[in-house]
Amino acid sequence: MTFQIWGWRREDASQVLAWAPHAEKGGAMPCKTLATKDPTAVERANLLNMAKLSIKGLIESALSFGRTLDSDYPPLQQFFVVMEHCLKHGLKVRKSFLSYNKTIWGPLELVEKLYPEAEEIGASVRDLPGLKTPLGRARAWLRLALMQKKMADYLRCLIIQRDLLSEFYEYHALMMEEEGAVIVGLLVGLNVIDANLCVKGEDLDSQVGVIDFSMYLKNEEDIGNKERNVQIAAILDQKNYVEELNRQLNSTVSSLHSRVGSLEKSNTKLIEELAIAKNNIIKLQEENHQLRSENKMILMKTQQHLEVTKVDVETELQTYKHSRQGLDEMYNDARRQLRDESQLRQDVENELSVQVSMKHEIELAMKLLEKDIHEKQDTLIGLRQQLEEVKAINIEMYQKLQGCEDGLKEKNEIIARLEEKTNKITIAMRQLEQRLQQAEKAQMEAEDEDEKYLQECLSKSDSLQKQISQKEKQLIQLETDLKIEKEWRQTLQEDLQKEKDALSHLRNETQQITSLKKEFLNLQDENQQLKKIYREQEQALQELGNKLSESKLKIEDIKEANKALQGLVWLKDKEATHCKLCEKEFSLSKRKHHCRNCGEIFCNACSDNELPLPSSPKPVRVCDSCHAMLIQRCSSNLP
Repeated sequence: MTFQIWGWRREDASQVLAWAPHAEKGGAMPCKTLATKDPTAVERANLLNMAKLSIKGLIESALSFGRTLDSDYPPLQQFFVVMEHCLKHGLKVRKSFLSYNKTIWGPLELVEKLYPEAEEIGASVRDLPGLKTPLGRARAWLRLALMQKKMADYLRCLIIQRDLLSEFYEYHALMMEEEGAVIVGLLVGLNVIDANLCVKGEDLDSQVGVIDFSMYLKNEEDIGNKERNVQIAAILDQKNYVEELNRQLNSTVSSLHSRVGSLEKSNTKLIEELAIAKNNIIKLQEENHQLRSENKMILMKTQQHLEVTKVDVETELQTYKHSRQGLDEMYNDARRQLRDESQLRQDVENELSVQVSMKHEIELAMKLLEKDIHEKQDTLIGLRQQLEEVKAINIEMYQKLQGCEDGLKEKNEIIARLEEKTNKITIAMRQLEQRLQQAEKAQMEAEDEDEKYLQECLSKSDSLQKQISQKEKQLIQLETDLKIEKEWRQTLQEDLQKEKDALSHLRNETQQITSLKKEFLNLQDENQQLKKIYREQEQALQELGNKLSESKLKIEDIKEANKALQGLVWLKDKEATHCKLCEKEFSLSKRKHHCRNCGEIFCNACSDNELPLPSSPKPVRVCDSCHAMLIQRCSSNLP
C-alpha cells in the first residue's frame, strides 16, 4: 500500500513526521523507523493510529458540540473515510466477466448471517433507490450502523469468524490481525454519540475517500487541555455505566413482568382446578357413603348365612361323633371275635393240614373275593369322581364371582348353591349311615352264621374256613369305609375354608370396584375437558378458514393487478422531458421521480405518495393516479 492509495501526496510525508510525536501514547511511529520493517505491518500500524486519532477527535468534538451530529459534520466524514480505508486493507480482487471487483460490501453482507439484528440494515440499504454500486451500499451500511450504535458489535462478529473473512481478505490484512480487534474495541466509545444522518439524499457512489490530515495536527494550546480531556473521559465512563445499568434494569423489569403474568395465569388455573377437585370430592364422598351402606347390608346377609351354615356343620359333627363312637365299639367287638376265632383257627389248622385236596375250592373263593374287592374299588372311584365334580363346581363358582358385575345377585346364587351342596352332603351322609346299618346287619348275620359254623365245625371244616375268610373281608371293607368317611369329612372342612377365603376375596373385589368407579369418574371429567378443548380448537380452525378464504381473495385481486401491470415498462430517464401529469418541464430544481407501480416519470409534486406494493412490503413512491387506483382497490376488498 503506497501513499497514493491513502490519498496522500509525497509532500505531506514531512507533515506526518511532524505531528506523529505529538499523538497520544501508543500512537503512530515515525515512518523512518517503520521503513525497515514489513510494509504491510507499517500500513496496519498507520491505519490503526489514524483510526485512534479519528475516533478520539470525533468523540471530543461531538461532546463539545453538544447535540446530534449531521452528515455534513467534518470529523464524522473523516471517520467514515478512515473506516473505509481500514476495511479495504488487504481485500482480495474478485474477477468477473467484465472487470475486476474489489469492494467492502462483500464482508459486510456476512454480518446479516452472523448477527440477526443486522438484517434490517441490509434490507434498508438494498431498498435505497439512489445506490447503484457496492461501495455506495457499504458506505450507507456504515452510516446506519453508527446511528444504531451497534457498529462495534457487528464488526466484532466479523473478526471472530476468520474462516469466513479469509474468502475476502488476505492473510496480512488489518481485519485478520490484532489491529482489527483493537479498532473494534475503540468503536465501543462511539456509542456515546447521537447521529442523525440522511442517507437518501447523499451521492455515496461517487464520493472520493481522501483523508484530511490537517484536522489531526495538534498545536501547543491543545497539549494544555489534558485536564479537560480527562474530565470528558470520566463523564463518558459515567454515561456508559448509567446506560448499562438502565439496560440491566429494563431487562429485569421485563422479566419480572413476564413472571408476574405467568404466576397470575397459573394461580387462576390452580383455583379452577381446586373448585373442580372439591366438587369431585363431594360426589365421591356421597358415593362412598352409599357403597358403605351397601357393603354393610351385604356383610350382614353373609354373616347370617355363615351362622346358619355353622349351626348345620356343628350338628353334623355331633352326629358324626356319635356314629364314630358306635363304629369304634363295633370295631372292638370285631377284634375280640377275631382273637377268639384266631384261637379256634389254631385248633383247626391241624385238621386243615390233612385236607389239602380242598385247596382248589379255597382258591375259587379267593377269586370271588377279588371280584368283590374290584367292585368296591369301582365304588371308590365313583366317589372320587363326585368329589372332583364338586371341586370343578367350586372353581366355576370362583370364575363367576370374578366376572360378575352385580355382586349381590351372584352372592345370593352362590349361597343357594352352597345350600344345595350341604343338602347333597347330608344325603350322602345318610347314605353312608344306611350303609353302616347294612354293614351292622351283615355283621349280626355273620355272627349267627359263625355260631352255626362253630356247631358244624367238627363236621365241616371247609365251611368254617370260608366263613372266616368272608369275615376278614368284611372287616377290611369296614376299615376302608371308615377311612373314606374320614377323608370325606376332611374335604368338607377344606371346602368350608375355601368358601371363607372366597368371601374375603369378594370383599377385596368390592373395594377394587369402588376404586375403579373413582377412576372412571376422573376419566369422565378429563373427557369433558378434552371435549371443551376440541370445540374451542374447532372454532379457531373455522375462524382461520374464514381468514384464509379472505386472504385468497386478496391474493387473486393482487395477481389480477400484477397481470394488468405486466405490460407496463420502466421508462428511462432520457426518454422523459416533461411530467406526465402536470406536463411541466424537468430542470435542476424540478427533478425526475419514477412511480414504482406504473414505471412512468413524474415530478415531486405529482408523485409525493408512498404505499406498500406486492413487489415491496415497505412503502415506496407512487404517482397520484396510481395512489387513487390502489386506495380504491383496497377499499373494495375490505368487507
